[in-house]
Amino acid sequence: MDPTDNHRVWAERSEEFSPAYYAQIGTNEVSETLATVVEYYARKDAAILEVGCSSGRHLAHLRDNEFKNLNGIDINDESFDVMADQYPQLAATGTFHTGAIEDIIPEFPDDAFDVIYSVETLQHIHPKNTWVFEELARVTSDLLITAENEGNSPQRGRTGKEVSYVHDDFPLYYRNWKRVFSDLGLIQVVCEPSNRDTVRVFRVL
Repeated sequence: MDPTDNHRVWAERSEEFSPAYYAQIGTNEVSETLATVVEYYARKDAAILEVGCSSGRHLAHLRDNEFKNLNGIDINDESFDVMADQYPQLAATGTFHTGAIEDIIPEFPDDAFDVIYSVETLQHIHPKNTWVFEELARVTSDLLITAENEGNSPQRGRTGKEVSYVHDDFPLYYRNWKRVFSDLGLIQVVCEPSNRDTVRVFRVL
């Protein structure tokens, strides 16, 4: 699958792993961990960006915890219709961008956000587009948080494989996230595995 096909799969996603699917799941363990981490390290007025925000379940939980400067990017434009229905206050007060993160992130200035995070999104970035990780580090002034599947689930992370396919449908690339962002000048301060994902918190030096 090339980068264009990879984008198309997510832009047109319906049913499982679609914006409506995630809205139905709602808040989960990762949402709560994100809120705890952001509350510990950041001010309530921190500018926060979620890449791959879908219909906004994690951002909505941050809003419930009194964070107001909330922003999101998602490639599937259905995300924001679902958000308006399921999380209307978030949709009305946040700032959102439709498109691939590879297209949108380079448009932001240095240190544009205090906090940037991804939940199971960076793991789908095609190997030809990993330059976007440097862009994420560039536009983060303080915190960068990854919540990616690192083989925690018994069905994923098979030993020795750099990529697997979910339901033979779309690729999941396994990466050493500590190394990725440490090599870009960030320092890892938290590593918290869960049943599904591993949450890593990086700070700008």
